[in-house]
Amino acid sequence: MKTVQMTLEPELVAQVDRVARRLGLTRSAFTRRALRAAVDQLRVQELERRHHEGYRRKPVRRGEFDAWTREQSWPD
Repeated sequence: MKTVQMTLEPELVAQVDRVARRLGLTRSAFTRRALRAAVDQLRVQELERRHHEGYRRKPVRRGEFDAWTREQSWPD
């Protein structure tokens, strides 16, 4: 691992310490978890943006997926 230095507001540090203690984590472990979650969230948002943009540029046509309707039905 690499050591990094960060500048944070004292109240944020206090909040992080309280939450980390409640979760049984060190400040560093909690921060790693939070940073990973933030990076993952940004990745998902980017994928959703690209998905939306793709459908905006090429909208679904009426009946485009009708051929798959039978394939999605479970037999009785």
